[in-house]
Amino acid sequence: MDRGDVLIVEDEAAQAEVLVWNLEKEGFNVRRAADGSEALLLIEEAAPDVVVLDWMLPEVSGIEVCRRIKANRETREVAVIMLSARSEEGDRVRGLDTGADDYMVKPYSVAELVARIRTQLRRVRPASAGEVLHFEDITLDSETHRVDRAARQVKLGPLEFKLLATFMARPGRVWSREQLLDRVWGREAMLDTRTVDVHVGRLRKALMAGGESDPLRTVRGAGYALG
Repeated sequence: MDRGDVLIVEDEAAQAEVLVWNLEKEGFNVRRAADGSEALLLIEEAAPDVVVLDWMLPEVSGIEVCRRIKANRETREVAVIMLSARSEEGDRVRGLDTGADDYMVKPYSVAELVARIRTQLRRVRPASAGEVLHFEDITLDSETHRVDRAARQVKLGPLEFKLLATFMARPGRVWSREQLLDRVWGREAMLDTRTVDVHVGRLRKALMAGGESDPLRTVRGAGYALG
């Protein structure tokens, strides 16, 4: 199980490289954008779990990027940690009022930033933080890699487990096949979206092996959802 997807939005190349290196060392999947416009394109392509967002950016400001993230129904659950040299209380309040989930003043400790990213991940993607997830009669323990439904253990392969963890982290959310490919197989995987259908079918079969109802919902033209 990966530890979460993080997008670094920082126009200072040296600072961005330091952040990317440290976060990848901690096991995060990291992408980088050098300006606000690029950040918005990357977020539209595949929403991360956490955006580490510099306030002062070329093209589109960090404040505007944050505003658009939180105004979009598809991305409003993405956690935003704002980075700024602005230390005045009014600036902090403005950043948080725009929708930022956290605010750090430069210069900052990378170790503290990593800790704050983990805090946000526990909220938006609890499976990546090693928590036990529950949905109706299904329980998923990401540390022991065990899934139970009612009184029986559900045997899942690694990909089906990651699919279920993705669904259980956000019950009710509709995931497109492209989003599931990105989240479960990774951005570099050159696979047909029908691969998702095959593994969702296997997941359904395993979850219903005891005669239980199907907890997964197929949304025509959109993708899949849990519940």
